[in-house]
Amino acid sequence: MNKNKRQAIFDKLAEAIPDPKTELNYSSPFELLIAVVLSAQATDKGVNKATAKLFPVANTPETLVALGLLSLKTYINSIGLYNTKAEHIIKLCEQVIGMHAGQVPETRIELEALPGVGRKTANVILNTAFGQPTIAVDTHIFRVANRTKIATGKNVTVVEQNLDKTVPKAHKQNAHHLLILHGRYTCIARKPRCQSCVIEDLCEFDGKLIE
Repeated sequence: MNKNKRQAIFDKLAEAIPDPKTELNYSSPFELLIAVVLSAQATDKGVNKATAKLFPVANTPETLVALGLLSLKTYINSIGLYNTKAEHIIKLCEQVIGMHAGQVPETRIELEALPGVGRKTANVILNTAFGQPTIAVDTHIFRVANRTKIATGKNVTVVEQNLDKTVPKAHKQNAHHLLILHGRYTCIARKPRCQSCVIEDLCEFDGKLIE
């Protein structure tokens, strides 16, 4: 995979997906943070269903702490690992209040210090809430990057590092969502939709399904 081919791939993806953005519903950086914490091993659709009920009741660190752990669980119990996630969210809220005056921090170090927030979640917040050109490698991006050969790696950290080095500068901000959406709807796991793929002619996947 060379520089020109990568440029062409991202040009085509950007043309096909002109408004790449998260499918999580949120109206503030804090709501996004909570939604992303809830989205681990869960679908965006499932998270949106839960937050549609939760956020009108509690959508700030202060109101979530006031809601309490047991009540929070009743709003998110349809989501996998909800017990652990609820505990993380309450502790996260207490830390945001105590250390950041109730505001979501804007640096990786501070974000990753929050309970339930790892590198991937921090990257999502930095990119989507604060406009930084980070790339959070989830299962979709890991698959697309390796399958197409735009950035190969045996683990998410290596893939993230290789994407950071090779994604064309003009597409760096949107690369995260371009790759996620392409992986979610076209370059799907079991049977990629190569026949309808806009980058099929550029992709270096050996097992293309084009018949």
